[in-house]
Amino acid sequence: MKEDKNSPNKLNTEQAESLLSTLQSRFEANTDRHPDLNWADVRAKLDAHPNKLWSLNEMERTGGEPDVVGYDDASGEYMFYDCAPQSPEGRRSLCYDQEALESRKKNKPAGSAFAMAEAMGIALLTEAEYRHLQTLGEFDTSTSSWLVTPSKVRALGGAIFGDRRYDTVWVYHNGADSYYAARGFRGSLRV
Repeated sequence: MKEDKNSPNKLNTEQAESLLSTLQSRFEANTDRHPDLNWADVRAKLDAHPNKLWSLNEMERTGGEPDVVGYDDASGEYMFYDCAPQSPEGRRSLCYDQEALESRKKNKPAGSAFAMAEAMGIALLTEAEYRHLQTLGEFDTSTSSWLVTPSKVRALGGAIFGDRRYDTVWVYHNGADSYYAARGFRGSLRV
């Protein structure tokens, strides 16, 4: 992997190798998430797109525990989702988006889920992606995660989130400007 020491969004060789080792270990420990895929192919794709490592490292650094959850035949991309058991700890207490953050007059959170995801180079999970993730294990049993919200709901001031309670996956709504210590967001990245 070629290093670009001038870019703030690049990992050095040591950081990249450490992350790749972590990703490989997680991939091999959770083959049920990707039964028909192999690490050598994923690694080749990551080597061909080293710019994606920085985003994966941000997912890891903030507690997301990213892992491969599928392969898109149409685009030829591997799909990484945050697979931490609970909503990533380093991404909680955020309102939904920048508009919601700006609308709060007092007790503003530190930021918004959308702004943080954009800064990390990832996307929030959609409801469909979240439901797919929940078929791979039990996630958000004591937390919740903001999800990409339909524009009609967002235009009315709301946003949706998901969680798992009573062995059931729930998608519900809240004001987009709300924030909670147990609500964060899960991201996705295509490589």
